[in-house]
Amino acid sequence: MSSTSPVRMITDYAIRADPYPTFAELRRTPVVRDDSGAYLVTTYWEIRNLLHDPRISSDSRNLAPGTQPLLATGDDETLPPSFIRLDPPEHDRLRRLAMRPFGPPHSPRRIHDMHGELVRTVTDLLDGLAGKDRFDVVDDFAYPFPVTVICQLLGVPREDEPHFRKLVDVVVAGLSPAEDPVEQQRSVQRGRLELGQYLAGLIEEHRRHPGDDMLSAWVTDEGPEGRMSLVELISTAILLLIAGHETTVNLISNGMLTLLREPAALQRLRDNPLTAAGTVEELLRYEPPVQMLPQRTTLADIEVAGTIIAKGAQIWLLLASGNRDPVRFADPDRFDPARQDNQHLGFGFGVHACFGAPLARLEAQVALTEMTRRLREPELVVDPPPYRPSPILRGPRHLPVACNGITA
Repeated sequence: MSSTSPVRMITDYAIRADPYPTFAELRRTPVVRDDSGAYLVTTYWEIRNLLHDPRISSDSRNLAPGTQPLLATGDDETLPPSFIRLDPPEHDRLRRLAMRPFGPPHSPRRIHDMHGELVRTVTDLLDGLAGKDRFDVVDDFAYPFPVTVICQLLGVPREDEPHFRKLVDVVVAGLSPAEDPVEQQRSVQRGRLELGQYLAGLIEEHRRHPGDDMLSAWVTDEGPEGRMSLVELISTAILLLIAGHETTVNLISNGMLTLLREPAALQRLRDNPLTAAGTVEELLRYEPPVQMLPQRTTLADIEVAGTIIAKGAQIWLLLASGNRDPVRFADPDRFDPARQDNQHLGFGFGVHACFGAPLARLEAQVALTEMTRRLREPELVVDPPPYRPSPILRGPRHLPVACNGITA
């Protein structure tokens, strides 16, 4: 293996278009130690087991004294970490409160009942492309679709999107290693604080005038565990605002890119929309929008595949590498939308399994089904396309596509 730092290898922008050969190289060793002291876990079963292991913490405050996170966390004294970066029982309480207006058991039909609105939003976006022979899948479709959905779901005015998009971009930029991590940390903190101030005003507005949205439910719900505090509300809203669209943008963009590279798979979906669910599951394995979970921390000395990892060490779980592990998946580098037994790592596992997975699945199914049905003779203009900077939330920055019109 190259003597280059493994963390530098997987975060190098030069491999963003195709990180999988690098993952395959690292996967020769299930646990790889970086020169920073962090450990990278590369193989499916080891990653999956650690996602269920209570000795692995998501809270960076459990790092060994003197250990510096390799990425900006944005933590400060003004806003607490969101529940995705907390451990039980704090994590469990906040997740239950956040889930009450979103899914079962309290709101079991929330996602199901959104289907019609999702189809209408996708239809409007595609109708708006009529007459064009070229467009950008990201800017013209994959970004505005989930942003519209998360704004409606949370109760964020759609006209405020340009303002919070800038702040979200600053926070997401913290998911990439920087030459000046101290300044990066400050920048993420500033962006998170400004986003928090915006949401605080919005929360107060929903407190005075509640509607049928999640912010209103959070500030008015009288559940058995009470309500979230204001700072907990803000941190949770920031998390869902970012996670609710960033990952879905990448899932849809990666999905369309893959289908355009795989004409038989595209035709299969066009001919039989009932194959959409299996297609999306395979996309989550083959091109997951979340490539890795960095900066987990060991709460005790643990052994992983024969390697002893000391208490307080950083662990990076390389989900995209595990999804291409030939020990778990036959012919893992082949895109197979009919693949059976596809228990991928695309949404994680355990207590931190993706909160919004049901909605992301439905959004991707609707988006890709309608795009493949309505685009006439679509083809890539550039391959590979330019990618976003983040090695964690990986997807095209732009995806120009040419077509011979949009059908009704």
